Amino acid sequence: MGSKYTKRYSDEYKRDAVELVRSSGRTVTEAARELGISSESLRGWVKKVRAAQDTGSSSAAGQAGQSADGG
Repeated sequence: MGSKYTKRYSDEYKRDAVELVRSSGRTVTEAARELGISSESLRGWVKKVRAAQDTGSSSAAGQAGQSADGG
């Protein structure tokens, strides 16, 4: 169960973080460390975008922002 202190990230922040991983060649762990966020959260956002792309969603980048994952 989640803590009431779980950090929430904006949809825009999630999209930008996923784009950093995709465009920079950094690993999820490296990007997460650089951003100061949990690698598990970032990994989940990246997986969500990839899954949305695999199903042909036109708003794949926005899918990461719909997650209730924290950091």
